[in-house]
Amino acid sequence: MIIDIQHVTWKREALTLLHDVSWRVNKGEHWALLGLNGSGKTTLLNMITGYLWPTEGSISVLGHEYGSVDLRELRKSIGWVSSSLQEKLYASDRTQYVVISGKHATIGLYNKLAGEDLEEARHWMQTLGCEHLWDREYRTCSQGEKQKLLIARALMANPQLLILDEPCNGLDLFSRERLLDSISELTARPDTPSLIYVTHHTEEILPVFQHSLLLRRGEVFRRGFTADLMTSDVLSDFFEAPVEIDRHGERIYVRAAASKG
Repeated sequence: MIIDIQHVTWKREALTLLHDVSWRVNKGEHWALLGLNGSGKTTLLNMITGYLWPTEGSISVLGHEYGSVDLRELRKSIGWVSSSLQEKLYASDRTQYVVISGKHATIGLYNKLAGEDLEEARHWMQTLGCEHLWDREYRTCSQGEKQKLLIARALMANPQLLILDEPCNGLDLFSRERLLDSISELTARPDTPSLIYVTHHTEEILPVFQHSLLLRRGEVFRRGFTADLMTSDVLSDFFEAPVEIDRHGERIYVRAAASKG
């Protein structure tokens, strides 16, 4: 079991930000986590990575129940890529050093580089299609290039779980598609960790994410096979507004339903 969350609630003063959330992710599964802004996605991620503690309920990640495991050690097996991490990295660092820092879970490098670290960094940059950025200053890279570098950085630690937290946020159409292509190619590898792809855009949910969790106002609206959830009826209920879906290949695009009359 990669993630096992049972009846988790999290309250802060008078606010309940998560209520009775249960969710299981089995080994080998890739999930999309879909929810609008304010739905509780980030709170749930902080729970999974052990930065927040549930008011009620239990959480197990990678077979370890929280409360009986050293979270500092467990986090080494969890990769989390988010736009907020970009702001913490040193802008003048060379790209390969940014990637290698993921192996040590540090911001910047403080130890002597090993030759195998450089080889592994090149391997992951090549896998993500950003090897051409080698030895560039991090600040000279585009937003999409930085996201690829952050994914490569997370993979340096050989995580068993990789969380991609709205990785396409702020990208233009073409940068988004290039990043999604890289993610799709990554999931085709036999050594790919279980992926959680967090978004509020259905069109970013690639076919490889065969399972989806729909989160609304801190509660699980639906969970299950993506194909069963990405319908006009389910999504209209979820968004609380009539929507229609357009299918382009295996991608789902949502638009507001045309008003009648």
